[in-house]
Amino acid sequence: MTEQRDADSPSTDSQQLSEPTDGATTKSVDNSWTNRITGVWNKATTHLTQLLPVEQVAQTLVGWFSVSETQVAEILEKVRAELPTTEALLIGKPQAGKSSIVRGLTGVSAEIVGQGFRPHTQHTERYAYPSNDLPLLIFTDTVGLGDVKQDTQLIIQELVGDLKKETRSARILLLTVKINDFATDTLRQIAQKLRQQYPNIPCLLVVTCLHEVYPADTVDHPAYPPDYQEVNRAFAAMQQAFAGITDRSVLIDFTLEEDGYNPVFYGLEALRDSLAELLPEAEAQAIYQLLDEEEAGKQLGNLYRDAARRYILPFSIMSATLAAVPLPFATMPVLTALQVSMVGLLGKLYGQTVTPSQAGGVVSAIAGGFLAQAIARELIKFIPGFGSAIAASWAAAYTWALGEAACVYFGDLMGGKKPDPQKIQLVMQEAFQAAQERFKGIKH
Repeated sequence: MTEQRDADSPSTDSQQLSEPTDGATTKSVDNSWTNRITGVWNKATTHLTQLLPVEQVAQTLVGWFSVSETQVAEILEKVRAELPTTEALLIGKPQAGKSSIVRGLTGVSAEIVGQGFRPHTQHTERYAYPSNDLPLLIFTDTVGLGDVKQDTQLIIQELVGDLKKETRSARILLLTVKINDFATDTLRQIAQKLRQQYPNIPCLLVVTCLHEVYPADTVDHPAYPPDYQEVNRAFAAMQQAFAGITDRSVLIDFTLEEDGYNPVFYGLEALRDSLAELLPEAEAQAIYQLLDEEEAGKQLGNLYRDAARRYILPFSIMSATLAAVPLPFATMPVLTALQVSMVGLLGKLYGQTVTPSQAGGVVSAIAGGFLAQAIARELIKFIPGFGSAIAASWAAAYTWALGEAACVYFGDLMGGKKPDPQKIQLVMQEAFQAAQERFKGIKH
């Protein structure tokens, strides 16, 4: 997975999305036509604003038709309850390979792992993947182990306090130790205390950095598992040291690309299988899917899209209700504000911090092709008894399509990819056509 883009800068990609992809002649014609429409639009809305208190009305109506923080929290809570989330407590000294385990299981870069960890308590940091709102994996990393200045009992108390909290997630302890580090008394003491109080939480011993005890003439990883005397002897000693504490043990060596060892995540399949043996079926299946390169993107995309639609539907219905107002152009500022609000919430769902102005930029970029249709929809309202019904169903379908396109945009950002303008426009066109059938004859 490529390096993640700055979550605070979706507007930059928005500008890129607005660039046409056709030839120079088409660009000129399209730009001329768009400029003319925009000019007429600006004059009309400016004149209307002088005649009517549109801005005040818009602010009032947006207040009426807004999704509250309480509603957002309820939606997220319902989705979280359905997620097969795994909480992994990583217990080990610094440089023992804990962050490498996160990289191996999530596929994110070392830089993202470093940025993703956030202080949780004095001696723990937490990283949620793919996002804090809807995580499939939650890693809690212990800090301060191996430091003689730190109070081991305090570290244990903090870990116990964390485990006392009720959760629907499956939990597992990952004891991470380098294969050539036999100063493990503190780690063993912590593991013993935790297993005594929480015997039902499985514990996996993960022995790392195998290449540090390879024979001197070894230049790459051997076929897994490694059959070197040095590795076998050290691994057996580790298993003996943690006998009665751990349920399973596994050898891994997760390095960086520049280290020159292939594969980079040596023993990843063995780690995956060991976790699967210790976790409930649903959580084990989720980890298998995350590590499947073809399935991972699809699974995560479907997960977030399903959650996002719980936001998009009420906004679409609100848009239809507002668009049914028979006064042409009076509802446009309100609808725009409503849609910007929706895009901002979708960005939050995908782990992106989006300001209202940035959300507006995203809306402008991905919905630019619908500008002429928006103007036409408002003019239809001049037809008595007919225009408002068309405007309502159009607004609902348009809002739904905008939400679907925003999901693709934010999904690319969350995955560290550059948003693809053509793909996003195609998704919006297809979603709009499907939504027109869905919202045909909508009640308002």
